[in-house]
Amino acid sequence: MEQELTKYEIARIIGARALQIAMNAPLLIKISQEDLEKIKFDALKIAEIEFNSNILPISVKRPLPKRKEEELKRAVEKISDKKIEEKEAEEEEDIAKEGEIMELAIPEDEQEGEVVGEEKLEEM
Repeated sequence: MEQELTKYEIARIIGARALQIAMNAPLLIKISQEDLEKIKFDALKIAEIEFNSNILPISVKRPLPKRKEEELKRAVEKISDKKIEEKEAEEEEDIAKEGEIMELAIPEDEQEGEVVGEEKLEEM
């Protein structure tokens, strides 16, 4: 993912790389001796050439504003709350299904026997 850089970020990247080059860091791009003489061994120009060739292993990490971070946290919490609610609903459905299965598992004779038994008690 190629990100668009602001002019300030570009200036910071080129300046940081120029400082490295000025302190004898190895060049990341091959530049002929003639080209180096043309630019008069200027570290800033060399850094600019490296930047324009997209060879620099420097990335920009932009922090989110606090409001965005809070909104992101709330969104994550809402999603996790929904997942918890969905799991609880699934568990309740499973328990209800188990209850239906248990009711179906009792033979009808026994179910009626209880009612018949109560009638017999009333008769006695």
